[in-house]
Amino acid sequence: MRQAAIERSKQFVNTARERYSIWRREFSNPNSDSTLKLMKDQVIMAKVYASMARSKKEFNLYDSLMKCIKESQLAVEDANSDNELPRSSLGQAKAMGHALSIAKDALLNYDAVARKLRAMLQYMEENIIAVKKQNTFLVQHAAKTVPTPLHCLSLQLSTDYFLHNYSSKEEAYNEKLEDPSLYHYAIFSDNVLSTSVVVNSTILHAKEPEKHVFHIVTDKLHFAAMKMWFILHPPRPATIHVENIDDFKWLNSSYCSVLRQLESSRIKDYYFKASHASSLSVGNENLKYRNPKYLSMLNHLRFYMPEIYPKLEKILFLDDDIVVQKDLTPLWSVDLKGMVNGAVETCKESFHRFDTYINFSNPIISKNFDPRACGWAFGMNIFDLKEWKKRNITGIYHYWQDLNEDRKLWKLGTLPPGLITFYNLTYPLDRSWHVLGLGYDPAVNPSEIENAAVIHYNGNYKPWLDLAIAKYKTHWSKFVKFDNPYIQICYMNN
Repeated sequence: MRQAAIERSKQFVNTARERYSIWRREFSNPNSDSTLKLMKDQVIMAKVYASMARSKKEFNLYDSLMKCIKESQLAVEDANSDNELPRSSLGQAKAMGHALSIAKDALLNYDAVARKLRAMLQYMEENIIAVKKQNTFLVQHAAKTVPTPLHCLSLQLSTDYFLHNYSSKEEAYNEKLEDPSLYHYAIFSDNVLSTSVVVNSTILHAKEPEKHVFHIVTDKLHFAAMKMWFILHPPRPATIHVENIDDFKWLNSSYCSVLRQLESSRIKDYYFKASHASSLSVGNENLKYRNPKYLSMLNHLRFYMPEIYPKLEKILFLDDDIVVQKDLTPLWSVDLKGMVNGAVETCKESFHRFDTYINFSNPIISKNFDPRACGWAFGMNIFDLKEWKKRNITGIYHYWQDLNEDRKLWKLGTLPPGLITFYNLTYPLDRSWHVLGLGYDPAVNPSEIENAAVIHYNGNYKPWLDLAIAKYKTHWSKFVKFDNPYIQICYMNN
Protein backbone atom coordinates (compact mmCIF):
# COMPACT_ATOMS: atom_id res chain seq x y z
CA MET A 1 0.00 0.00 0.00
CA ARG A 2 2.85 2.37 0.87
CA GLN A 3 4.59 1.64 -2.44
CA ALA A 4 1.32 2.21 -4.37
CA ALA A 5 0.85 5.57 -2.61
CA ILE A 6 4.39 6.60 -3.56
CA GLU A 7 3.75 5.68 -7.20
CA ARG A 8 0.50 7.67 -7.27
CA SER A 9 2.26 10.70 -5.80
CA LYS A 10 4.82 10.57 -8.60
CA GLN A 11 2.03 10.74 -11.17
CA PHE A 12 0.27 13.68 -9.50
CA VAL A 13 0.01 16.73 -11.78
CA ASN A 14 0.18 19.99 -9.86
CA THR A 15 0.34 22.49 -12.72
CA ALA A 16 -2.99 24.01 -11.66
CA ARG A 17 -2.06 24.22 -7.97
CA GLU A 18 -1.76 28.00 -7.93
CA ARG A 19 -5.28 28.44 -9.24
CA TYR A 20 -6.74 26.77 -6.16
CA SER A 21 -4.35 28.10 -3.51
CA ILE A 22 -6.20 29.15 -0.35
CA TRP A 23 -3.75 32.04 0.04
CA ARG A 24 -4.94 33.81 -3.07
CA ARG A 25 -7.04 36.91 -2.50
CA GLU A 26 -9.82 35.57 -4.75
CA PHE A 27 -10.35 32.51 -2.56
CA SER A 28 -12.15 34.58 0.03
CA ASN A 29 -14.85 35.37 -2.54
CA PRO A 30 -14.39 33.54 -5.87
CA ASN A 31 -17.47 35.26 -7.34
CA SER A 32 -16.35 38.81 -6.54
CA ASP A 33 -16.72 41.13 -9.52
CA SER A 34 -15.91 44.57 -8.07
CA THR A 35 -12.80 45.04 -10.22
CA LEU A 36 -14.63 43.75 -13.29
CA LYS A 37 -17.48 46.22 -12.77
CA LEU A 38 -15.01 49.06 -12.19
CA MET A 39 -13.22 48.34 -15.47
CA LYS A 40 -16.48 48.15 -17.42
CA ASP A 41 -17.61 51.49 -15.95
CA GLN A 42 -14.24 52.99 -16.80
CA VAL A 43 -14.62 51.91 -20.43
CA ILE A 44 -18.02 53.64 -20.64
CA MET A 45 -16.66 56.93 -19.22
CA ALA A 46 -13.53 56.69 -21.38
CA LYS A 47 -15.73 56.46 -24.49
CA VAL A 48 -17.60 59.59 -23.39
CA TYR A 49 -14.38 61.55 -22.84
CA ALA A 50 -12.80 60.18 -26.04
CA SER A 51 -15.78 61.43 -28.05
CA MET A 52 -15.51 64.85 -26.39
CA ALA A 53 -11.72 64.96 -26.93
CA ARG A 54 -12.11 64.23 -30.63
CA SER A 55 -14.79 66.91 -31.03
CA LYS A 56 -12.41 69.44 -29.36
CA LYS A 57 -9.46 68.20 -31.46
CA GLU A 58 -7.53 67.01 -28.41
CA PHE A 59 -6.03 64.18 -30.44
CA ASN A 60 -3.27 63.21 -27.99
CA LEU A 61 -5.81 62.77 -25.22
CA TYR A 62 -8.13 60.94 -27.63
CA ASP A 63 -5.37 58.47 -28.61
CA SER A 64 -4.43 57.90 -24.97
CA LEU A 65 -8.04 57.14 -24.02
CA MET A 66 -8.58 54.84 -27.01
CA LYS A 67 -5.44 52.89 -26.10
CA CYS A 68 -6.69 52.41 -22.54
CA ILE A 69 -10.15 51.39 -23.81
CA LYS A 70 -8.67 48.68 -26.04
CA GLU A 71 -6.44 47.32 -23.28
CA SER A 72 -9.31 47.26 -20.77
CA GLN A 73 -11.71 45.61 -23.22
CA LEU A 74 -9.10 42.96 -24.02
CA ALA A 75 -8.62 42.27 -20.30
CA VAL A 76 -12.35 42.14 -19.53
CA GLU A 77 -13.32 40.15 -22.64
CA ASP A 78 -15.57 37.24 -21.51
CA ALA A 79 -14.76 37.41 -17.78
CA ASN A 80 -17.68 36.95 -15.38
CA SER A 81 -15.81 37.58 -12.12
CA ASP A 82 -12.56 39.09 -10.82
CA ASN A 83 -11.14 35.58 -10.60
CA GLU A 84 -11.22 35.31 -14.39
CA LEU A 85 -9.37 38.59 -15.04
CA PRO A 86 -5.67 38.48 -16.02
CA ARG A 87 -3.03 39.47 -13.43
CA SER A 88 -2.37 42.72 -15.26
CA SER A 89 -5.99 43.91 -14.96
CA LEU A 90 -5.48 45.82 -11.71
CA GLY A 91 -2.61 47.76 -13.28
CA GLN A 92 -4.74 48.48 -16.33
CA ALA A 93 -7.54 49.75 -14.12
CA LYS A 94 -5.11 52.12 -12.40
CA ALA A 95 -3.77 53.33 -15.76
CA MET A 96 -7.31 53.91 -16.99
CA GLY A 97 -8.13 55.81 -13.80
CA HIS A 98 -5.12 58.08 -14.37
CA ALA A 99 -6.19 58.72 -18.00
CA LEU A 100 -9.75 59.51 -16.89
CA SER A 101 -8.43 61.94 -14.27
CA ILE A 102 -6.46 63.84 -16.92
CA ALA A 103 -9.50 63.84 -19.26
CA LYS A 104 -11.74 65.11 -16.47
CA ASP A 105 -9.43 68.05 -15.74
CA ALA A 106 -9.17 68.91 -19.45
CA LEU A 107 -12.73 68.30 -20.62
CA LEU A 108 -15.11 68.29 -17.68
CA ASN A 109 -18.45 69.73 -18.69
CA TYR A 110 -21.34 68.19 -16.79
CA ASP A 111 -23.94 69.13 -19.38
CA ALA A 112 -21.87 67.69 -22.23
CA VAL A 113 -21.19 64.49 -20.29
CA ALA A 114 -24.90 64.08 -19.47
CA ARG A 115 -25.88 64.62 -23.12
CA LYS A 116 -23.32 62.12 -24.29
CA LEU A 117 -24.42 59.49 -21.75
CA ARG A 118 -28.07 59.97 -22.76
CA ALA A 119 -27.13 59.54 -26.42
CA MET A 120 -25.17 56.36 -25.61
CA LEU A 121 -28.08 55.00 -23.57
CA GLN A 122 -30.55 55.64 -26.39
CA TYR A 123 -28.19 54.03 -28.90
CA MET A 124 -27.80 50.92 -26.70
CA GLU A 125 -31.57 50.65 -26.19
CA GLU A 126 -32.14 50.79 -29.95
CA ASN A 127 -29.48 48.11 -30.43
CA ILE A 128 -31.11 45.87 -27.82
CA ILE A 129 -34.53 46.24 -29.49
CA ALA A 130 -33.02 45.42 -32.89
CA VAL A 131 -31.23 42.35 -31.50
CA LYS A 132 -34.42 41.14 -29.79
CA LYS A 133 -36.35 41.45 -33.05
CA GLN A 134 -33.63 39.60 -34.93
CA ASN A 135 -33.55 36.89 -32.26
CA THR A 136 -37.33 36.46 -32.47
CA PHE A 137 -37.14 36.23 -36.24
CA LEU A 138 -34.35 33.64 -36.16
CA VAL A 139 -36.06 31.51 -33.50
CA GLN A 140 -39.33 31.55 -35.47
CA HIS A 141 -37.42 30.66 -38.63
CA ALA A 142 -35.54 27.80 -36.94
CA ALA A 143 -38.71 26.49 -35.31
CA LYS A 144 -40.62 26.17 -38.58
CA THR A 145 -37.69 24.82 -40.64
CA VAL A 146 -37.76 21.04 -41.13
CA PRO A 147 -34.44 19.58 -39.87
CA THR A 148 -32.44 17.69 -42.51
CA PRO A 149 -32.67 14.31 -40.68
CA LEU A 150 -36.45 14.60 -40.40
CA HIS A 151 -36.73 15.47 -44.09
CA CYS A 152 -34.43 12.54 -44.91
CA LEU A 153 -36.58 10.15 -42.86
CA SER A 154 -39.72 11.15 -44.74
CA LEU A 155 -37.99 10.77 -48.14
CA GLN A 156 -36.51 7.35 -47.28
CA LEU A 157 -39.86 6.01 -46.07
CA SER A 158 -41.78 7.43 -49.05
CA THR A 159 -39.27 5.93 -51.50
CA ASP A 160 -39.63 2.46 -50.00
CA TYR A 161 -43.41 2.77 -49.84
CA PHE A 162 -43.63 3.19 -53.61
CA LEU A 163 -40.67 0.92 -54.33
CA HIS A 164 -42.41 -1.99 -52.60
CA ASN A 165 -45.70 -1.12 -54.29
CA TYR A 166 -47.66 -0.56 -51.06
CA SER A 167 -49.62 2.19 -52.80
CA SER A 168 -51.52 -0.38 -54.86
CA LYS A 169 -52.35 -2.65 -51.93
CA GLU A 170 -55.75 -2.14 -50.35
CA GLU A 171 -55.91 -2.12 -46.60
CA ALA A 172 -58.35 -4.60 -45.08
CA TYR A 173 -61.23 -3.05 -43.15
CA ASN A 174 -60.86 -3.30 -39.40
CA GLU A 175 -64.10 -3.13 -37.42
CA LYS A 176 -62.20 -1.79 -34.41
CA LEU A 177 -61.94 1.57 -36.19
CA GLU A 178 -65.63 2.24 -35.58
CA ASP A 179 -66.15 0.37 -32.30
CA PRO A 180 -67.31 2.98 -29.73
CA SER A 181 -66.49 0.65 -26.82
CA LEU A 182 -62.73 1.00 -27.48
CA TYR A 183 -60.34 3.85 -26.67
CA HIS A 184 -59.90 6.06 -29.72
CA TYR A 185 -57.19 8.67 -30.30
CA ALA A 186 -56.94 11.34 -33.01
CA ILE A 187 -53.52 12.63 -34.07
CA PHE A 188 -53.25 15.12 -36.96
CA SER A 189 -49.62 15.53 -38.01
CA ASP A 190 -47.10 15.70 -40.86
CA ASN A 191 -44.22 14.65 -38.57
CA VAL A 192 -43.54 10.91 -38.73
CA LEU A 193 -41.04 10.79 -35.88
CA SER A 194 -43.05 12.81 -33.38
CA THR A 195 -46.22 10.85 -34.19
CA SER A 196 -44.37 7.59 -33.53
CA VAL A 197 -43.29 8.94 -30.12
CA VAL A 198 -46.91 9.78 -29.22
CA VAL A 199 -48.07 6.30 -30.24
CA ASN A 200 -45.14 4.46 -28.60
CA SER A 201 -45.43 6.31 -25.29
CA THR A 202 -49.22 5.82 -25.16
CA ILE A 203 -49.07 2.08 -25.81
CA LEU A 204 -46.21 1.53 -23.38
CA HIS A 205 -48.28 2.91 -20.50
CA ALA A 206 -51.65 1.44 -21.56
CA LYS A 207 -53.02 -1.29 -19.30
CA GLU A 208 -55.03 -2.88 -22.13
CA PRO A 209 -53.21 -1.86 -25.33
CA GLU A 210 -55.33 -4.17 -27.49
CA LYS A 211 -58.29 -1.85 -26.83
CA HIS A 212 -56.54 1.29 -28.10
CA VAL A 213 -57.15 2.62 -31.61
CA PHE A 214 -55.06 5.40 -33.18
CA HIS A 215 -56.53 7.50 -35.99
CA ILE A 216 -53.74 9.42 -37.73
CA VAL A 217 -54.45 12.01 -40.41
CA THR A 218 -51.60 13.54 -42.40
CA ASP A 219 -51.24 15.49 -45.64
CA LYS A 220 -50.60 14.27 -49.18
CA LEU A 221 -46.89 15.04 -49.00
CA HIS A 222 -46.27 12.88 -45.91
CA PHE A 223 -48.93 10.19 -46.34
CA ALA A 224 -46.60 7.59 -47.91
CA ALA A 225 -43.93 8.12 -45.23
CA MET A 226 -46.42 7.95 -42.35
CA LYS A 227 -48.07 4.87 -43.84
CA MET A 228 -44.74 3.11 -44.41
CA TRP A 229 -43.52 3.78 -40.88
CA PHE A 230 -46.51 2.07 -39.29
CA ILE A 231 -46.50 -0.77 -41.84
CA LEU A 232 -42.95 -1.52 -40.70
CA HIS A 233 -43.65 -0.73 -37.02
CA PRO A 234 -47.26 -1.69 -36.26
CA PRO A 235 -48.03 -0.81 -32.62
CA ARG A 236 -49.35 -4.26 -31.75
CA PRO A 237 -51.59 -5.19 -30.08
CA ALA A 238 -53.11 -1.73 -30.61
CA THR A 239 -54.80 -0.72 -33.87
CA ILE A 240 -53.62 2.10 -36.11
CA HIS A 241 -55.14 3.73 -39.18
CA VAL A 242 -53.42 6.38 -41.33
CA GLU A 243 -55.47 8.65 -43.59
CA ASN A 244 -54.75 11.38 -46.13
CA ILE A 245 -56.60 14.64 -45.48
CA ASP A 246 -57.03 15.07 -49.25
CA ASP A 247 -59.31 12.01 -49.23
CA PHE A 248 -61.86 13.93 -47.15
CA LYS A 249 -63.85 15.18 -50.14
CA TRP A 250 -66.42 16.83 -47.90
CA LEU A 251 -63.66 19.12 -46.58
CA ASN A 252 -63.80 21.79 -49.27
CA SER A 253 -63.95 25.58 -49.44
CA SER A 254 -67.71 25.61 -49.98
CA TYR A 255 -68.25 23.91 -46.60
CA CYS A 256 -65.18 24.93 -44.62
CA SER A 257 -64.82 28.69 -44.11
CA VAL A 258 -61.25 28.55 -42.85
CA LEU A 259 -60.18 26.60 -45.95
CA ARG A 260 -61.79 29.27 -48.11
CA GLN A 261 -59.90 31.95 -46.19
CA LEU A 262 -56.59 30.07 -46.28
CA GLU A 263 -56.82 29.71 -50.06
CA SER A 264 -57.06 33.48 -50.57
CA SER A 265 -53.89 35.18 -51.79
CA ARG A 266 -54.35 37.98 -49.24
CA ILE A 267 -54.10 35.56 -46.30
CA LYS A 268 -51.10 33.77 -47.81
CA ASP A 269 -49.31 37.07 -48.28
CA TYR A 270 -50.05 38.00 -44.67
CA TYR A 271 -48.60 34.77 -43.27
CA PHE A 272 -45.65 34.37 -45.61
CA LYS A 273 -44.51 37.97 -45.21
CA ALA A 274 -42.66 36.87 -42.05
CA SER A 275 -40.28 34.87 -44.25
CA HIS A 276 -38.62 38.09 -45.43
CA ALA A 277 -36.05 40.01 -43.41
CA SER A 278 -38.06 43.20 -43.99
CA SER A 279 -40.69 41.89 -41.61
CA LEU A 280 -38.26 42.59 -38.76
CA SER A 281 -39.43 46.18 -38.99
CA VAL A 282 -43.00 45.30 -38.05
CA GLY A 283 -42.04 44.07 -34.59
CA ASN A 284 -41.92 40.87 -32.57
CA GLU A 285 -45.67 40.55 -32.21
CA ASN A 286 -46.38 40.37 -35.91
CA LEU A 287 -43.59 37.83 -36.43
CA LYS A 288 -45.28 35.57 -33.91
CA TYR A 289 -48.68 35.94 -35.56
CA ARG A 290 -47.43 35.34 -39.12
CA ASN A 291 -46.23 31.76 -38.86
CA PRO A 292 -47.14 29.94 -42.12
CA LYS A 293 -47.81 26.69 -40.24
CA TYR A 294 -51.31 28.07 -39.67
CA LEU A 295 -51.94 27.65 -43.40
CA SER A 296 -52.04 23.87 -42.85
CA MET A 297 -55.55 22.50 -42.74
CA LEU A 298 -54.27 19.76 -40.41
CA ASN A 299 -54.15 22.46 -37.76
CA HIS A 300 -57.90 23.16 -38.10
CA LEU A 301 -59.05 19.57 -38.53
CA ARG A 302 -59.70 19.28 -34.78
CA PHE A 303 -62.97 21.21 -35.30
CA TYR A 304 -64.43 18.45 -37.52
CA MET A 305 -64.28 15.40 -35.25
CA PRO A 306 -67.84 14.07 -35.83
CA GLU A 307 -67.47 14.42 -39.60
CA ILE A 308 -64.27 12.36 -39.55
CA TYR A 309 -65.44 9.79 -36.98
CA PRO A 310 -69.25 9.68 -37.26
CA LYS A 311 -69.70 6.38 -35.39
CA LEU A 312 -67.59 7.19 -32.34
CA GLU A 313 -68.94 8.62 -29.08
CA LYS A 314 -65.74 9.84 -27.43
CA ILE A 315 -62.26 10.52 -28.76
CA LEU A 316 -59.03 11.78 -27.22
CA PHE A 317 -57.25 14.40 -29.30
CA LEU A 318 -53.44 14.45 -28.95
CA ASP A 319 -50.96 16.93 -30.43
CA ASP A 320 -47.82 15.49 -32.00
CA ASP A 321 -45.50 17.33 -29.59
CA ILE A 322 -46.61 15.47 -26.45
CA VAL A 323 -45.30 12.46 -24.54
CA VAL A 324 -47.61 10.14 -22.60
CA GLN A 325 -46.34 8.99 -19.20
CA LYS A 326 -49.36 7.22 -17.70
CA ASP A 327 -52.35 5.12 -18.73
CA LEU A 328 -54.93 7.49 -20.24
CA THR A 329 -57.97 5.20 -20.23
CA PRO A 330 -59.49 6.82 -17.07
CA LEU A 331 -60.18 9.91 -19.20
CA TRP A 332 -63.00 8.05 -20.98
CA SER A 333 -64.70 7.60 -17.58
CA VAL A 334 -64.56 11.27 -16.59
CA ASP A 335 -68.04 12.75 -16.24
CA LEU A 336 -67.89 15.92 -18.36
CA LYS A 337 -71.18 17.17 -16.81
CA GLY A 338 -72.77 17.69 -20.22
CA MET A 339 -69.75 19.58 -21.57
CA VAL A 340 -68.19 18.81 -24.96
CA ASN A 341 -64.50 19.34 -24.26
CA GLY A 342 -62.44 18.07 -21.33
CA ALA A 343 -59.22 20.09 -21.00
CA VAL A 344 -56.69 21.37 -18.47
CA GLU A 345 -57.07 25.05 -17.64
CA THR A 346 -54.01 27.26 -18.03
CA CYS A 347 -54.94 30.48 -16.24
CA LYS A 348 -52.79 31.55 -13.30
CA GLU A 349 -53.75 34.81 -11.66
CA SER A 350 -54.02 37.25 -14.60
CA PHE A 351 -52.27 35.06 -17.15
CA HIS A 352 -53.84 33.03 -19.98
CA ARG A 353 -57.34 34.37 -19.65
CA PHE A 354 -59.58 35.12 -22.62
CA ASP A 355 -58.35 38.69 -23.03
CA THR A 356 -54.85 37.30 -23.68
CA TYR A 357 -56.01 35.67 -26.92
CA ILE A 358 -59.08 37.57 -28.12
CA ASN A 359 -59.63 41.23 -29.04
CA PHE A 360 -62.05 42.57 -26.42
CA SER A 361 -61.94 46.05 -27.94
CA ASN A 362 -64.25 44.61 -30.58
CA PRO A 363 -67.89 44.95 -29.42
CA ILE A 364 -68.87 41.55 -30.85
CA ILE A 365 -66.33 39.90 -28.53
CA SER A 366 -66.97 42.06 -25.45
CA LYS A 367 -70.73 41.47 -25.75
CA ASN A 368 -70.48 37.66 -25.87
CA PHE A 369 -67.51 36.68 -23.69
CA ASP A 370 -65.99 37.33 -20.28
CA PRO A 371 -62.42 38.70 -20.57
CA ARG A 372 -61.54 37.06 -17.24
CA ALA A 373 -62.72 33.61 -18.33
CA CYS A 374 -60.03 30.99 -17.86
CA GLY A 375 -58.11 29.73 -20.88
CA TRP A 376 -57.38 26.06 -21.44
CA ALA A 377 -54.96 24.04 -23.53
CA PHE A 378 -55.23 22.16 -26.78
CA GLY A 379 -52.91 19.16 -26.98
CA MET A 380 -54.78 16.63 -24.85
CA ASN A 381 -58.56 16.96 -25.06
CA ILE A 382 -61.28 14.41 -24.47
CA PHE A 383 -64.24 15.19 -26.73
CA ASP A 384 -67.81 13.95 -26.22
CA LEU A 385 -68.92 13.59 -29.84
CA LYS A 386 -72.57 12.99 -28.99
CA GLU A 387 -72.74 16.34 -27.17
CA TRP A 388 -70.70 17.86 -30.01
CA LYS A 389 -73.37 16.94 -32.55
CA LYS A 390 -76.21 17.97 -30.25
CA ARG A 391 -74.75 21.45 -29.73
CA ASN A 392 -73.56 21.87 -33.34
CA ILE A 393 -69.99 22.74 -32.34
CA THR A 394 -68.70 22.75 -35.91
CA GLY A 395 -71.45 25.21 -36.87
CA ILE A 396 -70.44 27.51 -34.00
CA TYR A 397 -66.84 27.33 -35.19
CA HIS A 398 -67.85 28.21 -38.77
CA TYR A 399 -69.92 31.18 -37.53
CA TRP A 400 -67.04 32.77 -35.64
CA GLN A 401 -64.47 31.91 -38.30
CA ASP A 402 -66.58 33.75 -40.90
CA LEU A 403 -66.74 36.80 -38.63
CA ASN A 404 -62.95 36.78 -38.29
CA GLU A 405 -62.12 36.88 -41.99
CA ASP A 406 -60.33 40.22 -41.54
CA ARG A 407 -58.48 38.91 -38.42
CA LYS A 408 -59.97 41.62 -36.21
CA LEU A 409 -61.26 39.22 -33.53
CA TRP A 410 -58.07 37.15 -33.12
CA LYS A 411 -54.86 36.59 -35.03
CA LEU A 412 -53.05 33.46 -33.98
CA GLY A 413 -53.78 29.78 -34.64
CA THR A 414 -56.54 27.51 -33.42
CA LEU A 415 -56.62 28.21 -29.67
CA PRO A 416 -58.58 31.52 -29.87
CA PRO A 417 -61.36 30.04 -32.04
CA GLY A 418 -61.26 26.99 -29.77
CA LEU A 419 -61.80 29.13 -26.68
CA ILE A 420 -64.71 30.85 -28.41
CA THR A 421 -66.26 27.69 -29.87
CA PHE A 422 -66.13 25.74 -26.61
CA TYR A 423 -67.04 28.71 -24.39
CA ASN A 424 -69.00 27.42 -21.38
CA LEU A 425 -68.71 23.93 -22.90
CA THR A 426 -65.31 22.95 -21.47
CA TYR A 427 -64.93 20.78 -18.38
CA PRO A 428 -61.71 21.48 -16.39
CA LEU A 429 -59.59 18.37 -15.93
CA ASP A 430 -57.11 17.93 -13.08
CA ARG A 431 -53.83 19.70 -13.93
CA SER A 432 -51.82 16.50 -13.50
CA TRP A 433 -53.35 15.15 -16.70
CA HIS A 434 -51.55 17.66 -18.90
CA VAL A 435 -48.42 19.68 -18.02
CA LEU A 436 -47.39 22.32 -20.54
CA GLY A 437 -44.43 24.55 -21.23
CA LEU A 438 -41.61 22.15 -22.09
CA GLY A 439 -41.20 23.87 -25.46
CA TYR A 440 -40.50 27.33 -24.06
CA ASP A 441 -40.15 27.40 -20.26
CA PRO A 442 -36.89 26.13 -18.69
CA ALA A 443 -38.41 26.47 -15.21
CA VAL A 444 -41.29 23.95 -15.30
CA ASN A 445 -41.59 22.27 -11.90
CA PRO A 446 -39.74 18.89 -12.11
CA SER A 447 -42.23 17.19 -9.78
CA GLU A 448 -45.11 18.32 -12.02
CA ILE A 449 -43.32 16.83 -15.03
CA GLU A 450 -42.68 13.58 -13.18
CA ASN A 451 -46.30 13.23 -12.02
CA ALA A 452 -47.97 14.33 -15.28
CA ALA A 453 -49.93 11.90 -17.43
CA VAL A 454 -49.02 13.93 -20.51
CA ILE A 455 -46.17 16.42 -20.96
CA HIS A 456 -46.44 18.94 -23.76
CA TYR A 457 -43.60 20.62 -25.68
CA ASN A 458 -45.77 23.56 -26.74
CA GLY A 459 -43.64 26.45 -27.95
CA ASN A 460 -40.79 26.86 -30.42
CA TYR A 461 -38.29 24.56 -28.71
CA LYS A 462 -39.58 21.23 -29.98
CA PRO A 463 -37.71 18.13 -28.76
CA TRP A 464 -36.73 17.09 -32.31
CA LEU A 465 -35.01 20.45 -32.95
CA ASP A 466 -31.54 21.62 -31.94
CA LEU A 467 -33.38 24.46 -30.18
CA ALA A 468 -34.84 22.01 -27.65
CA ILE A 469 -34.33 22.66 -23.93
CA ALA A 470 -31.71 20.01 -23.15
CA LYS A 471 -32.99 18.89 -19.74
CA TYR A 472 -36.44 18.06 -21.18
CA LYS A 473 -35.24 16.26 -24.29
CA THR A 474 -34.70 12.82 -22.70
CA HIS A 475 -38.39 12.56 -21.77
CA TRP A 476 -39.07 12.50 -25.52
CA SER A 477 -35.98 10.83 -27.01
CA LYS A 478 -36.33 7.66 -24.91
CA PHE A 479 -39.31 6.74 -27.10
CA VAL A 480 -37.34 7.14 -30.34
CA LYS A 481 -36.09 3.85 -31.78
CA PHE A 482 -32.49 4.82 -32.48
CA ASP A 483 -31.65 1.28 -33.58
CA ASN A 484 -34.11 1.64 -36.47
CA PRO A 485 -32.21 1.52 -39.82
CA TYR A 486 -34.08 4.55 -41.22
CA ILE A 487 -33.25 6.64 -38.17
CA GLN A 488 -29.64 5.48 -38.22
CA ILE A 489 -29.28 6.45 -41.89
CA CYS A 490 -30.84 9.88 -41.43
CA TYR A 491 -29.86 10.86 -37.90
CA MET A 492 -26.56 9.18 -37.21
CA ASN A 493 -25.02 10.37 -40.49
CA ASN A 494 -26.05 14.02 -40.08
